[in-house]
Amino acid sequence: MQTLLLGADAVEDHAAMPAVIDAVAAAFAADARENTIMPAKSYIDLPQYNGDFRSMPAYVNAETWDAAAVKWVNVHLDNPRDHDLPTVLGTLIYSDPETAFPLAVMDGTVLTRLRTGAAAAVATDHLAVEDADSLGLVGAGTQAHTQLEAISSVRDIETVVVADQNAEKQQTFVDAFTDRFDVRAGSIEDAAGCDVLSTITPVESPIVDREWLGERTHVNAIGADAAGKQEHDERTLLDAKVVIDNYEQCTHSGEINVPWGEGVLTDSDLYGELGDIVAGKLSGRTDDDGITVFDSTGLAIQDVATAHVVYENASADGDGTAFPLVDTDAT
Repeated sequence: MQTLLLGADAVEDHAAMPAVIDAVAAAFAADARENTIMPAKSYIDLPQYNGDFRSMPAYVNAETWDAAAVKWVNVHLDNPRDHDLPTVLGTLIYSDPETAFPLAVMDGTVLTRLRTGAAAAVATDHLAVEDADSLGLVGAGTQAHTQLEAISSVRDIETVVVADQNAEKQQTFVDAFTDRFDVRAGSIEDAAGCDVLSTITPVESPIVDREWLGERTHVNAIGADAAGKQEHDERTLLDAKVVIDNYEQCTHSGEINVPWGEGVLTDSDLYGELGDIVAGKLSGRTDDDGITVFDSTGLAIQDVATAHVVYENASADGDGTAFPLVDTDAT
C-alpha cells in the first residue's frame, strides 16, 4: 500500500465547496450524536518566534463514512514580513481508522481555509434569514474569498460589502468578484448592516459596534481563535442568539472568551452548539430571532470531513503522488 501526497493545488481541485459543506455538516451532526472522538487541541507556544504550533486529532463516524486525521498547524505572525511565508501553515495526515494506514498526507493550509468557510456556511444555512441576499466581510484576506464562496452556496447572495484597513486588499477582493456579485469596498459599519456578516480579523479589541448590525443580521465570528481576542461588542453577544462550535474551545479562545472570563457572559447566554442544530436537537433560526451569532473556533472534525472529500475525489481521479511512506512488512 502507498500513501497519497496531495499538495495545495490538489486539495483545492478536489474540494468542491458544496461537498465540503455537506461533509462538515455531517461531522457536526455526528459530534452531536457522540459519534466522534476529538481530544482537546494542544499548543506549543514559541514566544521567541512570535508563534505557536497546534495539534488537532479527531475521528468522525458520519454513518455513511468514517475517517481519522491529525492536523499539525501553526500561527507565526512574523512569517509574511520576515520570511515571505503565510502566517498559517498546516499539514494533515489522513488515516484509515480500521487499519491505521496513512492514506494521505496533504496540505492543511488550504484545507483549513476551506473547512472554515464551510463551517460558516453550515451556520448561515441554519441561522440566517432565508431571503438573505447581502454579505458583509470585515477582513479582505484569503479567508474572505472562501467565506463568500461558501456562504453564496447556501444563500442567494447578490450584494457584498468588504471592509479592510488595507485598501489594496480591499480592491483586490472587489476585482476578484465584480463579475459575479454587486461588490464594493466599504466601512465596517457598512458591512455590519448586511443580512450576513463574517468577521475575519486578528484584533483583540471589539471593532464591530452593536448599533451597526441589522435587526436580523446573522454574524459568523471567525477571527477570535486565541485567548484575549474579540471582534464584537459584548452588547451584541448579550442581545443575540449565540451558537458556538464547541463549548471548551469557545470559552477558552473563541469570540466569547473575553466577556466569558470577565463573567459578563454565562451559560444562560449561550443557545447551544451548532452540531445540536444540525442534528435536529435544537431549532435553528425562528421567526422570533433577531441577531444571531456563530462563534467559530475551528474543530478537528471539520478537518477530517474536508480531508475525506479531498481524498475520495483525488483517489477517484487518480490524482496525487503515491509513495511508500511507512514500512508495511508485517513479518
